[in-house]
Amino acid sequence: MAERFHIITGGPGSGKSTLIDALGSEGFAHMPEAGRAIIQDQVSIGGTALPWSDREAFAALMLSWDMRSYREATSYPGSVIFDRGIPDVIGYLRLCDLPVPAATMCAAEIRRYAKRVFIAPHWPAIFAQDTERKQSPIEAEATYRAMIDAYSGLGYEIIQLPLASVTERIAFVRSHIA
Repeated sequence: MAERFHIITGGPGSGKSTLIDALGSEGFAHMPEAGRAIIQDQVSIGGTALPWSDREAFAALMLSWDMRSYREATSYPGSVIFDRGIPDVIGYLRLCDLPVPAATMCAAEIRRYAKRVFIAPHWPAIFAQDTERKQSPIEAEATYRAMIDAYSGLGYEIIQLPLASVTERIAFVRSHIA
């Protein structure tokens, strides 16, 4: 099952979600990113599980979201594209100099994805901040590096996406998962 679960990760503002949406338009099942939705939900209810308020609570919500996404994806036929995955939570916690709970490591070890993980490198030409994406370009680059470390440390092979058009990125992903 894991070999049909494909991760696209990387730093913020690197074109991940745009690529995943485009792959979805081409018929790929896909699971949305946890972070942005959690931020929107927390802001709407006056919650504090936000990356600028309570990073540990934010990470716990991301883990819960990613585990639910994984479980939901098991009912989908064929390949499923994930906008980030459970190992991203590990990368995030390490980036924030926070401890990684044993349960988070356990989740990453038992809920595996395809061995090859696509990573979108920091791309200054398209990077932009918004109401949910408040990271600086330096933080975006550091996030990219943290994701490489998290996934590599769990035995995944990192496949860097090219700095190219969405159409070219779609072709690149298709060529690696076909």
